[in-house]
Amino acid sequence: MGDDETQVNLLQYADDTLFTGEASLSNVVAIKSMLWCFEIVSSLRVNFFKSNFEAIGIERDLMIRYANILNYKLLVFPFVYLGIFIGANPRLEATWKPVLDK
Repeated sequence: MGDDETQVNLLQYADDTLFTGEASLSNVVAIKSMLWCFEIVSSLRVNFFKSNFEAIGIERDLMIRYANILNYKLLVFPFVYLGIFIGANPRLEATWKPVLDK
């Protein structure tokens, strides 16, 4: 794929949306544009308080810059999603204790 192409994928589950793609300024701008369009056509608002950004393999300063453009917080691993620790060691009993307790 050339540098001039923008490709962003998304996965939606319930009321959550996960955007994936190369950590590039063009992709960040595309995501920001999609969020603006969503707000305009739906009359709903993105909850930026609950929105997070993470990128793998880029410098932290660039990650912070992209998160600021999106008005997102940086995601900290491990984090909890649907009651499951993401990024935690799945071999540890403590990782699964909250799931088993429920």
